[in-house]
Amino acid sequence: MKKNIIVGQSGGPTAVINASLCGILKEGLNHKEQVDKVYGMIHGIEGFLKDDYMDLTTLSEEDMEILKHTPAAYLGSCRFKLPEDFNSIVYPSLFEKFNQLNIGYFFYIGGNDSMDTVSKLSRYGERIGSDIRFIGVPKTIDNDLIETDHTPGFGSAAKYVASTVREIVLDASVYEQKAVTIIELMGRHAGWLTAASVLARKKKDDNPVLIYLPESNFDLENFARDLEQALEKRNCVIVCVSEGISDSNGKFICEYGSEASVDNFGHKMLTGCGKVLENFVRNRFGVKVRSVELNVSQRCSGMVVSGTDVEEAALAGMEGVKGACRGETGKMVAFARVSGPGEEYRMECRFVDVNQVCNQEKAVPAQWITGDGNDIGEEFIQYALPLIQGEPDRVMENGIPKYLYR
Repeated sequence: MKKNIIVGQSGGPTAVINASLCGILKEGLNHKEQVDKVYGMIHGIEGFLKDDYMDLTTLSEEDMEILKHTPAAYLGSCRFKLPEDFNSIVYPSLFEKFNQLNIGYFFYIGGNDSMDTVSKLSRYGERIGSDIRFIGVPKTIDNDLIETDHTPGFGSAAKYVASTVREIVLDASVYEQKAVTIIELMGRHAGWLTAASVLARKKKDDNPVLIYLPESNFDLENFARDLEQALEKRNCVIVCVSEGISDSNGKFICEYGSEASVDNFGHKMLTGCGKVLENFVRNRFGVKVRSVELNVSQRCSGMVVSGTDVEEAALAGMEGVKGACRGETGKMVAFARVSGPGEEYRMECRFVDVNQVCNQEKAVPAQWITGDGNDIGEEFIQYALPLIQGEPDRVMENGIPKYLYR
C-alpha cells in the first residue's frame, strides 16, 4: 500500500535548506510504488499541529529547479520544542494527523533541536507500534552537529563569510591612518563560521589578523596585547569574533554591554560583542574603529553560495528518502569524508542514530585553533576549502535571482 511523505523545515534557515527539500520531493516522486504524495508542513511541526500544510507534488519541474536555488525556508520554519513527557496530548494529536494523511515517512530538515524532534517522534512511534519512518536531514550554518563531517548550509555560509571579509579588508585598507575593524559573526558555542574568515586571507599573516572563537576563553587584556602587537606591524587591522565569545567565567562578552535576552529554547540571544569591543578599542587605543555585524546575511545570501553545498544538500534529502524506503527510521543522514590527504575531495552519505546526535554540539578541534587562541591553523583551511567550491547555475530575472515563493 502506498504511503505519503510529510516534510518540515525547522530552526534558522540557510541558503541551501530548500535544496534538501527539493531532494526529498524529487526522490519521493521517484518511488512511485511506495510513495503517493509529498506534503510540506507550513512552519514546521508547530504549523502542522494547526493543520497547516501543503501538497508539494503540485510543484512543476521548473518550480522545483528554482526551489533548489532559493534561500531561506520555502515552507516556513519554527522554533518549537516537543514536550519531554510522552503523556502530553501533543503526541497522540500529531499521530492522529499523520494517520489522517496516510503518512508513512516523516522528514525534518534542521539542526540540533530539529533532531530532538525526530528523536522524540521516533521513540513515541516505537512505543505505540507506529510503522511511520522518521528521518532527520541535517541543516545548520553553525556546522555543530556531531556524527557528520559537516552540515549542509555551512559551506555556503563559509563562502559568504570569506568573500565578505575579503571585501571588508579591501575597503578598510584604503586609508593610511591607523584603524581597526571588528567583524562579528554567528556562532554561539561553536566557532566554525568565524573560523571560515581565515579563508579570506591572500597569504600568511594577512588580514584578518586576529580571529577569536567561543571555544577559547576571551580576555580583554590579552585582546589588547594582541591588538597592540598587530597595530605595530600594520595600519589596518581586521578582527573577526564569534558572537558567543566569553570570558573564563562563562560570561558572554556581549553581556559586558547589556544583558542578553533569551529565545524560546532558553538560549541567550547573542548580539553586540562587536560593539562592546569597538568601544573598548576606542577608549583604550584612541584609533579609528568600527564594528560590523554580518547578521542574517550569513545564512540568506543566495548569490554567494557554494555549488558543492547545493548539491550535497539535495543529496542529503534524496538519500534520506532512499533510506526511509529501505526501512531506516530514527536516523539522521550524515556526511562521511572518504577522500584521503592530498586526494580530490569525496564524500558519501550514511545513517547515524538520531538519539546520538540531538542536543549535542561539535566544537572546532582545539588543535585547529592557534596563536594562543587568536588564529586558525592550516588543518581547518584544508577541511573547509572543498566545501566552498563551485558556482551553481542560477535562474535570473531582470538582473536579479529568481526565487520561488509560496
